[in-house]
Amino acid sequence: MRITVIGTGYLGAVHAACMADLGHEVLGVDVDWTKIDALSAGRPPFHEPGLDQVLARTVESGRLRFGTSLQEAAEFGDVHFVCVGTPQKAGSNAADLRHVEAAVGGLAPHLTRPALVVGKSTVPVGTAAGLAAVLRDAGSPAELAWNPEFLREGFAVNDTLHPDRLVVGVTSTGAEEILREVYAPILDSGDTPWISTDLATAELVKVSANAFLATKISFINAIADVCDAAGADVTTLATAIGHDARIGSRFLSAGLGFGGGCLPKDIRAFMARAGELGVPDALAFLREVDEINMGRRRRTVELARGLVGGSFLGRSVAVLGAAFKPDSDDVRDSPALNVAATIQLQGGQVRVHDPVAMDNARAQFPTLDYAPDIRKACEHADVVLHLTEWRDYVELDPEWLGSLVGARRMVDGRNVLPLPAWRAAGWDVRSLGRSAPA
Repeated sequence: MRITVIGTGYLGAVHAACMADLGHEVLGVDVDWTKIDALSAGRPPFHEPGLDQVLARTVESGRLRFGTSLQEAAEFGDVHFVCVGTPQKAGSNAADLRHVEAAVGGLAPHLTRPALVVGKSTVPVGTAAGLAAVLRDAGSPAELAWNPEFLREGFAVNDTLHPDRLVVGVTSTGAEEILREVYAPILDSGDTPWISTDLATAELVKVSANAFLATKISFINAIADVCDAAGADVTTLATAIGHDARIGSRFLSAGLGFGGGCLPKDIRAFMARAGELGVPDALAFLREVDEINMGRRRRTVELARGLVGGSFLGRSVAVLGAAFKPDSDDVRDSPALNVAATIQLQGGQVRVHDPVAMDNARAQFPTLDYAPDIRKACEHADVVLHLTEWRDYVELDPEWLGSLVGARRMVDGRNVLPLPAWRAAGWDVRSLGRSAPA
């Protein structure tokens, strides 16, 4: 099929490359020439495992190309995926829909033949109905559908080509048939459930999933505080309750909490939309979920400050990790960088290292000191903070690292280091939910 992807950020670039890899002819459109030039050369403008290979082969094959013209997109495509960002609105919890509205509003006047416009961006419920009205008001014969994304950064290519479910919100059988054709190479395997519903339900599926995951993370982090107070170990507790099939073990890792460009802003936008719909109390619990999550950052700073005697003044602090999660260079709402910046404001001399996110971190927090490698980050450090669970950090030799630092003090903000081995090497290790010294 002839497909366009409007917006070539994280979601759009992955979706465009994967749709071309499925055999479709794809045109990616963006207003940012820097992205267009990089993608046209087969280079992803961000770090995502496996994307570089898919992008290179689909661009080389001629099935995937990029441009900046919505008119060209309208003339080329039969299916138009809208993949632009919906950040948090300044001064509000609500989602900023300007990019989505601009994409559909700019495309609509050029859609002079039947086509399907498919939203993939995460939006408040009711947005799709409003965008369908934009198409009608422009006199366009195009129809609107919604097909939410469920990508995990670090696994986005696999999640696109082998999704655990495909959800489509449609208003006609024709629209559903078109989307079944788009995803036919995936559906033919018989492994992917297909869920067809109305527009509002499709919009709510994504934000509800993110709200549930955020709640699960904040639940175990709240339990971590109880474990600290009682002298218990939250990692063992999480393993035990995770064996209950009704609960499951995924997203039960206590630690520094969630960040990134999705969960934090999505739960806030969900609360804001519930208020607009007249049911603010329905999602009031998400305020506590958000507060628990932000509290993990403050607690991590407190643990580190306690290890260095109650003040960061004149103290050298090594921060291992800048991305909000491993296998990504995304530093949006990064808990690690938030902690690093807070310690710097409190007088600490902070050095940050990350395997791939250094450039993005430097752009957002230029006043922090960035080390080219782990050795330089940790030399003579009074305390080391492990804040992003990259394998390079998890597999560190505590004796080797101990030979570099000024004092063997560690805050494991992700609860993944083997505490017996580190403590046997003379480290004073604290973490969230199992921070009591041996």
